Amino acid sequence: MWTHKAWQGRLLAHPLPAEERLRHYAGWCDAVEGNTTFYATPARDTVASWARQTDTDFRFVVKLPKVVTHERRLTDVAEPMRAFLDAIEPLGPRAHALWVQLPGSFGPDDVPTLARFLRRLPATHRSAVEVRHPDFFTDPRAVRLLEGVLTEAHAEWIPFDTTAFFATAPTSDAERDAWTKKPRMPLRAVALTDRPIVRYLGRDDPARTVEGWQRWLDITAGWLREGRSPTVFVHTPDNTDAPTLARRFHDEVRARVPDLAPLPEPIPVEPTTLF
Repeated sequence: MWTHKAWQGRLLAHPLPAEERLRHYAGWCDAVEGNTTFYATPARDTVASWARQTDTDFRFVVKLPKVVTHERRLTDVAEPMRAFLDAIEPLGPRAHALWVQLPGSFGPDDVPTLARFLRRLPATHRSAVEVRHPDFFTDPRAVRLLEGVLTEAHAEWIPFDTTAFFATAPTSDAERDAWTKKPRMPLRAVALTDRPIVRYLGRDDPARTVEGWQRWLDITAGWLREGRSPTVFVHTPDNTDAPTLARRFHDEVRARVPDLAPLPEPIPVEPTTLF
């Protein structure tokens, strides 16, 4: 997302017309998860507006529609995929990856279906797969099977790290809500391509969030030194401080890898004045 009620007037200027909201978010972060595309394929004109508000190096990780991943489970999806790829075409190079988030019931027996689906995707798009079936994290054979398919397709495996979140009991309404909805997956920190993608969920307490991402600082810095170009998304249950936390994570990685480019300067919330 690029607009959030808790950010308005504090991190982002308010009010803002719809065609300006993403531009202001892009002053804070240079990547975004396209989660709304899971619920409906956007109009092409809407996507063109997204492109106009961002530089060509801005990264969209756009989630495939649920009709493709959850309802039809990657089978008989030529028509919805054609419509989706046409809709996001205006993003051009900003379309960093197609995010294939699969339901928890999609297990090792379904990997051949995933392989067929990935083979049919156009070579112009990179794909990144997020799985939630526990066997992909606990059964070495299932891990090898999935890694083999992804490697053959030049696709990435997206880890969703919720280990810090589930380390202790929730303490807020937002945390209690997330406690019932977010997956409890073992930690995975292996990159398969030169563009690893990480999703990290911290806590509403910023200090706890920072404590939980310490391992990712070294991992991300290591990827950068290897010549990879990682994308890391920082979440908290209420997301109130997510943009500032994302920038802090970037700064802490940059302290380890000084050649990493700085993030852009946020657009001022209030207009500048002479006095």
